[in-house]
Amino acid sequence: MNPVTLLPFIVLIGAMFLMTRSAKKKQAAAAQMRNEMQPGTGVRTIGGMYATVKELHDDTVLLEIAPGVHAIYAKNAIGAVLDDEEYNRIVHGDGDDALDIDGAVVPDDASSLTEADADEDTSDDAKIDLGKKAEAGDAEPKDAESDKKSEGKTDGEADAK
Repeated sequence: MNPVTLLPFIVLIGAMFLMTRSAKKKQAAAAQMRNEMQPGTGVRTIGGMYATVKELHDDTVLLEIAPGVHAIYAKNAIGAVLDDEEYNRIVHGDGDDALDIDGAVVPDDASSLTEADADEDTSDDAKIDLGKKAEAGDAEPKDAESDKKSEGKTDGEADAK
């Protein structure tokens, strides 16, 4: 058999080996991270919930979600073990980079966008009247034939028999 024919198979097997090796490294790192958990450690679940570890068991973890609220999770559901500084910064807002409260305030409804300010021009030119106004020169002449058809009929009645 020609070695050139075997080359694509050798490359394919090598690529599969490298991919499985990196996946195994990631799994081992995740398992080691989960084994480093201790009661009192802040964690983030794979669903994005932050909690504090209360008890550790073989395959499960008792998490305190809020003061006095406990839930049992599988160890595999722990996405990250956080150090105390990062956990307090995220959950409690502690730290130098807390949210800027003096920033722009976004209204929770659109009423502030439609109200006129006192310093704005509030004349009749700013308001648009969408109603139909009939003027003397704009009236359309009625045909005598259309008057005959509409005699004795109200709006919405048809000529069908």
